[in-house]
Amino acid sequence: MKKILILYTWLFFGFPIVACAQQTPSQAVEENEPMAPVTIPSLPHQLNFAGEKVPFEYFDVRENLTREMLVTCYMHSRTIQTLLATTRYFPVIESILRRNGVPEDFKYLCMAESGLNPNVRSTAGAVGLWQFMQNAGTKYGLFISTNNQIDERYHIEKATEAACKYIIDAKNKLGSWTLAAAAYNAGLDGVQTRMQQQGISNYYDLVLPEETMKYVFRILSFKLITPNPSAYGFLIAPADYYKPLEDYHETQVCAASIDWSALAKENGTNYKVLRDLNPWIRDCTYNNTAGRTFTVKIPNKNFRKK
Repeated sequence: MKKILILYTWLFFGFPIVACAQQTPSQAVEENEPMAPVTIPSLPHQLNFAGEKVPFEYFDVRENLTREMLVTCYMHSRTIQTLLATTRYFPVIESILRRNGVPEDFKYLCMAESGLNPNVRSTAGAVGLWQFMQNAGTKYGLFISTNNQIDERYHIEKATEAACKYIIDAKNKLGSWTLAAAAYNAGLDGVQTRMQQQGISNYYDLVLPEETMKYVFRILSFKLITPNPSAYGFLIAPADYYKPLEDYHETQVCAASIDWSALAKENGTNYKVLRDLNPWIRDCTYNNTAGRTFTVKIPNKNFRKK
């Protein structure tokens, strides 16, 4: 049918008609039709991280933050998904940070680390909201079974507690919260060594690995965007934000052989939903030879309802 239509238009009008023809960018420019604007995100006159001043009087600091703001603002899908998850995870994270005496700004570090996705795994093997590697997770008290059927790096509350311990250790050894944030990316020893080599105690004056040089600015970009997303082009209705996962009760499980699917069925739910509430459960079963006791969140009847 399409071939016939094109043939008829050619015969009667001397040229084929193509519906909904779209201009190329070069055509739009030639005809002086504006393309979608790409703007430079504005920066505030002053800013701090965890109460520590960001030296905006330095040109390189402003340029570095502008660069990371551009990345965060124009990596639309990842940034908007991260923003949507703030209402689900910030109440949990903020409470634990407060209880441990860690500044609230570190919740933005969590955004930069994982996009607030508790199931994410990096190519290097870091996992969970706080992106713990296995050695660091174990060091800070997270249980990881040898068969990976249980991995508390995915445990939202326990991993946040572990992150607080790491951050406090780094702050005590390095002397500032900003350097502690940098150490979360480069490692405490890595930052400490470079501070000693360069005779510098200020993050903004240090030469660090390239990724770490960007890292604090990426955190700051989330600090600027998150409280007022619409100012940066992210138009999110209140109803679009993810709801907190609060409609559950807890039970203790300590059986020698745990069948998580059976446990879910006994409690009127399924393995998938049980995993949604307990992402540290990584397999359908667990051979609990050590007799560990696990506190498991069990969804209530209306857990999945809007």
